[in-house]
Amino acid sequence: MDRLLLQWVVLMISITTLCQACHPADFKGLTSFKSAISHDTSGRLAKWVGRNCCGWDGISCHNATGRVKEINLPGFISTGDIPFQSEMMGCLSSSITLLDAVEIIDLGGLIGLGGTIPKFIGLRLRNLRKLYLYGNKLRGPLPESIGKLMKLEELAVHDNRLSGSLPASLGSLMSLHSLHLDGNRFSGSIPDSITNLTKLVRMDLHSNSFVGRIPERIGELQMLNELDLSNNFLSGKIPISLTKLTALSVLYLDNNNLEGPLLFPPALAFLRLSSNRLSGTIPPSFGELVSLKRASLSNNKLEGTIPSSLGRLSALSELYLDYNRFSGELPESFGQLSQLILLDLSHNFIKGPLPEMSSLQNIQTIDLSFNRLSLTAIPQWLGKLPSLSKMYLAGCGIRGEIPEFLRRTPSPIQELDLSLNYLTGKIPEWIGSLTALYSLKLSQNSLVYEIPHSITKLQDLRVLDLHSNKLTGDIRQIFKIEHGFPDDSLTYIDLSDNNFSGEFDQVDVGQQPAIQFLNLSHNNLKGRLPISIGGLKSIQSLDLSSNNLGFDLPEAMVNANQLETLKLQRNHFTGKIPKGFLKLRKLKELDLSNNLLVGEIPAGKPLSDFPRSAYMGNRGLCGKPLNPCKL
Repeated sequence: MDRLLLQWVVLMISITTLCQACHPADFKGLTSFKSAISHDTSGRLAKWVGRNCCGWDGISCHNATGRVKEINLPGFISTGDIPFQSEMMGCLSSSITLLDAVEIIDLGGLIGLGGTIPKFIGLRLRNLRKLYLYGNKLRGPLPESIGKLMKLEELAVHDNRLSGSLPASLGSLMSLHSLHLDGNRFSGSIPDSITNLTKLVRMDLHSNSFVGRIPERIGELQMLNELDLSNNFLSGKIPISLTKLTALSVLYLDNNNLEGPLLFPPALAFLRLSSNRLSGTIPPSFGELVSLKRASLSNNKLEGTIPSSLGRLSALSELYLDYNRFSGELPESFGQLSQLILLDLSHNFIKGPLPEMSSLQNIQTIDLSFNRLSLTAIPQWLGKLPSLSKMYLAGCGIRGEIPEFLRRTPSPIQELDLSLNYLTGKIPEWIGSLTALYSLKLSQNSLVYEIPHSITKLQDLRVLDLHSNKLTGDIRQIFKIEHGFPDDSLTYIDLSDNNFSGEFDQVDVGQQPAIQFLNLSHNNLKGRLPISIGGLKSIQSLDLSSNNLGFDLPEAMVNANQLETLKLQRNHFTGKIPKGFLKLRKLKELDLSNNLLVGEIPAGKPLSDFPRSAYMGNRGLCGKPLNPCKL
């Protein structure tokens, strides 16, 4: 009896040991993977100790065989309420293909994982159903053997550095329903074999360097719901067969070189065809896309009148038709687009009058700029739209003073563009009541008088463009605008081509520390450059040309080390060019011509790289690129 009991105990220990032991191939594959990782911020690999790999973090095994079934080591970890983005530094070991029973590999979003996709992955991992390697630094091609993964359902290798042509063997993945190859460096044409993937629901190839035509038989992917081929170099016409994709809801073909007529399938919800070379008209059948929510046809060569059938797009929330050649009047049916949030018709040849669209209760953004509307005045119904906060009416032929009804709009105005019109009078004092204003553009009009002091109340203002008017007075109030946080400030200021005057050194430009673009050229500013200009740590472009500024160039300017453009020509600056200007390493454009500067141009880059014209008109200057200085 004791002998039988002993044998039973030995048997149980043996079975337990067998269950706890990792299959040799799996153990070697996993430990080799770990050895190729130099750093793991999640700490998961550090817990891979012992031989029971089925108990390791991120590893799951088959109950029956004990073989590794899943490797789940994604970069994004959600534990409790606090998500954590982890990172693994190192290379993807080819030994991972030793785990020939694995069905799921998730190594997505580890950021620092490099190397290549194993060449023989398709020959060894025949049971693989899901492969997630996205969001890493993988390079090299997609292996030809990938086509042997007959059980593969999902392939996600997007956002890496993969390159080369796609293998024709991709068309053998008959179980595949999700294909994400976007955000890589793939080139060549999209293989025709890809149209064999009849179970495909999502295909995303955007942001690569694919050339050639969209496969003609793309319409055979009858289960396709999402197709994104945007941001490539595809050419030719949109295949007619694409119109047969009755399940397609999302179609993104924007930013390619596609040409020919506008073609589309019947059940779209999201459509992007912008930045191509499409021509012809919008067919009336476009109005039959009753599920359409967002559509962008901008930056093409489309022409003709906009069909009234578009008024039947009852679900439409965003419509971009800008930068085309549309003409004629806007159809009255546009007033029926009750769900519309954004409408961009800018840069076309649309004529007035505008139909009243006061029923657009949800619209937040309207851009009618640069058409042939000749509005004369801003339609009052625009000022009554309850949700409108962004209004772009540049180049619309508007005359007279800025209308007072803009101060009482139901929704606070955030962005207002009335540039290139025929506005007269002064900027109204009530402009300071538009406290939600983020961007104000009134350039290229005939506005006069001083900028009202109330502008200092615009605490959210980031963009101010008043160039090419007849404005006068000083500019100090612009730089006195206070903001809610210390680092907040205007980022873009253009007051050029006006009649502003005053002592510039009394302007504390450092009160707007986040300025990136500042243009005060072609005014009557005088005096020194303020020392506070060196406090503009973010400034990239500074243009003070054609004023009456003078004295020495302040050494403090070298602290503005993000400068790419510096224009100080046609002033009265004296003294030497500070040697510290050699520290302006990012400078790409410099003009100090027609001043009173003297001495030798500091030798070295970037100053020596600029043409002679950058320094001409300063009789006392010498040195490269001008003539050598006399001893």
